[in-house]
Amino acid sequence: MDFAPHSTDFTLDELRPAIAPLVASNAAFDGWNVRAVKAAAESLGVDADVAALCFEGPVAMIDAWFAAIDAAMAVRLPAERLATMKIRERITRLVETRLDLLAPNREALRRAISILAMPQNAPSGLKLGWRSADAMWRLAGDTATDYNHYTKRAILAGVYAATITVFLDDESDGSADTRAFLARRVEGIMRFEKTKAQWLGHPERRFSMSRFIGRLRYPAV
Repeated sequence: MDFAPHSTDFTLDELRPAIAPLVASNAAFDGWNVRAVKAAAESLGVDADVAALCFEGPVAMIDAWFAAIDAAMAVRLPAERLATMKIRERITRLVETRLDLLAPNREALRRAISILAMPQNAPSGLKLGWRSADAMWRLAGDTATDYNHYTKRAILAGVYAATITVFLDDESDGSADTRAFLARRVEGIMRFEKTKAQWLGHPERRFSMSRFIGRLRYPAV
């Protein structure tokens, strides 16, 4: 959506995702604060006081930026494109695409991670990490609704967080060190999923309500 200076033909929910990437661009210099929002508003041509209403503090700014990254990732890697890849490549490409989208604002990301690492913000940091992992698995075509839904996201969130740590200090050409690190971690995810599938494939290891109730009534001696 195009925003004219001081326009009132938009809601805060419409303005927030539009201005969030610009806030991130300014946060590298001004920090995640009202100065970054004001500078972003000026770039977008909207009233700074209106823009300030979009966010209730730094965590809300970071939240909106990460949500914008999620949306941009989905545009770059639509479902029909991902469908031509194997699951290993899907996850790898999704994480790499996120890193490419974050790369122009690496210093803003570093500041964001520091803010989310504060004890009072730790729950929000975990929530945002989980949301990113969920977005990637959903784009990858995962439809699990049982405990696999949670294990996949927990593992990917951990891998993504570790990869971000490497990425922030990576000075290799084309972030080669980060990509190599990610490839090793994704390989670990695939091995875990394969092992889990083999273990659960055994009939005795599948959950059975009737067998469970039977064991309650007639416990082994």
